[in-house]
Amino acid sequence: MRIVITGASGNVGTALLRRLSGSGHSLVGVTRRTPPSVPPYDAVDWVNLDLGDPDAFARLTPVLRGADAVVHLAWLIQPTHDRQLLQRANQGGARAVFTAVAAAGVPHLVHMSSVGTYAPAPFGTLVDESWPATGVPTSSYSVDKAACEAMLDSLRVDTIARVRPGLVFQPDAASEISRYFIGYLVPVSLIRPLVMKAVPWPPDLAFQCVHADDLADGLARIIEQRAGGAFNFADDPPIDRSEYRRIFGGVGPGVPTRFVRPVVTASWHARLQPIDAGWIDLAKDIPLMKTDRARTELGWSPAHSSGETLREFVEALGNREGHAGPKLYPRRLLGG
Repeated sequence: MRIVITGASGNVGTALLRRLSGSGHSLVGVTRRTPPSVPPYDAVDWVNLDLGDPDAFARLTPVLRGADAVVHLAWLIQPTHDRQLLQRANQGGARAVFTAVAAAGVPHLVHMSSVGTYAPAPFGTLVDESWPATGVPTSSYSVDKAACEAMLDSLRVDTIARVRPGLVFQPDAASEISRYFIGYLVPVSLIRPLVMKAVPWPPDLAFQCVHADDLADGLARIIEQRAGGAFNFADDPPIDRSEYRRIFGGVGPGVPTRFVRPVVTASWHARLQPIDAGWIDLAKDIPLMKTDRARTELGWSPAHSSGETLREFVEALGNREGHAGPKLYPRRLLGG
């Protein structure tokens, strides 16, 4: 198969390339910057293209002709202070990809959505893929994810898969994720399992994560089985206050998220850290996901538990680990 992957050098893209390498597929990566010629990037034909550019559709369409599947992973997380840029890159980029897929006659589109596309639900609610994908209105990330899914409703492509994972972690992406969500002022070298015991954990907070390699296996199964529809992906069990205590051997005070939100807002406006309060709303309001459909229809089963995924990631974060890619490069000494 000829498979074109946008955002192929990022967190999920790198894991997917690892999973597909040596499988006999012809792989094409679409990124803004070509990664170095090291595994798993060295077996890929690279196309340099910014999907947010006005001519992205015209330039991308010929690249997609003859493809058996397109996997759209590209997404811009930062800068959260520039809403217009994020909207252009994410909604505009997705529109360019989707219309190019249709124009090029690609039979299978796999779109990387998110648990963040789901509408709010009461704390602890477990939902399947039929839960409304209308997003959390105070989160720009969620609004963009929901808008991209809405675009798919009228798209004329033979088979469309909507992939909705929880938070995606792997050691190779530790430095990338720290830059997106922690910033450079926090000394990440202090982030160790021992220190994590003292981290405040709101009683009204629970989330799901998935190891990037588990998600990549799910994506590969979707591609190779030409599966369509929506699929939830998450390792077990969900991370709540109790599970957090079990993973790290302790937990800090249970500060409700309503008290966390103004602190995040003030520090974001002061540019002391990179995330706005919409991320707090998202973490508080999204439901927990059932993964029965991926397990039953794709034969998917995660190789990692959520506890080992999170602990492995935290250890990599404290060690400033990364990978030799344009997004995953290891964190510098500045800020830890």
